[in-house]
Amino acid sequence: MKSYNIAVIGGDGTGPEVTREAVKVLEVAAKKFSLKLNFTPYDLGGERYLRTKEALPDSVVDELRKFPAILLGAIGHPDVKPGILEKGILLRLRFELEQYINLRPVKLYDERFCPLKDKGPEHIDFVVVRENTEGLYAGAGGFLKKGTPQEVAVQESVNTRHGVERCLRYAFDYTRARNRTKTLTLVGKTNVLTYAFDLWERAFHEVGAADYPDIKRDYAHVDATCMWMVKNPEWFDVIVTDNMFGDIITDLAAGLQGGLGMAASGNVRPGHTSMFEPVHGSAPTIAGKNIANPFGAILTAAMMLAHLGMTGKAEKIEAAVLEAVRQKKTTYDLGGNLGTGAVGEWVATEVSRG
Repeated sequence: MKSYNIAVIGGDGTGPEVTREAVKVLEVAAKKFSLKLNFTPYDLGGERYLRTKEALPDSVVDELRKFPAILLGAIGHPDVKPGILEKGILLRLRFELEQYINLRPVKLYDERFCPLKDKGPEHIDFVVVRENTEGLYAGAGGFLKKGTPQEVAVQESVNTRHGVERCLRYAFDYTRARNRTKTLTLVGKTNVLTYAFDLWERAFHEVGAADYPDIKRDYAHVDATCMWMVKNPEWFDVIVTDNMFGDIITDLAAGLQGGLGMAASGNVRPGHTSMFEPVHGSAPTIAGKNIANPFGAILTAAMMLAHLGMTGKAEKIEAAVLEAVRQKKTTYDLGGNLGTGAVGEWVATEVSRG
């Protein structure tokens, strides 16, 4: 029996609620498919910070390095100043564990969830590969004369050939393995960001021509991408882009698939500790009300299994979510009448039958 050690960070707000359901589904899947999943919980988030004034101890980072995967619920607390937890936990883990890929599948499970006219599941099925450790998120910059009328704030986008190329190679490999239309679209702003995206575009075509001649290469400005994503989402197969643009367009993309509650993501470093989290954030206003949509967390757990080499088992979980959608066994935001726990229980039962 194969055994996997998984770190679990419930986090803040609805995070513990949806993570509980994801773990519930994983436990049923493990039993069904003769796996052993060993879950180790970690108390990280706003409540811990308010108690200890420490977001993420160095010792915990060292411990997390030993896990092949981390399952995270959500980070963000209304009583903690914005940026403290996000930088102190999320960004620190992404950077220190060098999780240089943010992987965001965008898949519509039912046309009822899509705000676009005449678009169904056959039109919305693409993946965004976002560079995850450089760009504007690198934290380069600072203030001059802060707090005065002459204040200057500078935030620099850092893009290295090494960082750009490893992201591009991951995206090319992913496009090849996905084997859909075998089209990789670079999203940037070459007409204005003439330094950063000159590097991205040159590397894109050099790497593609040399090592991926079977992959069609396409380019789109980020503003045009937002338009085409709404007008013709079926044009996209795999998108690759920088940190900031990836952050923005993936929230737009989540709207196409039924909202952030349906969106899964992974912070990936191939062959090393990777962290998987639903996209929706902590949603503190609905915490504890048993109405949070757990599908994003459950689909994130499926992504984690696929990352660990269990693609077939991940597909079983995804199929169970699809069946729940078809039978309207969903939370209120998707038109159903079940609570968070009941949805998780339904999906887990469906996995046990599959």
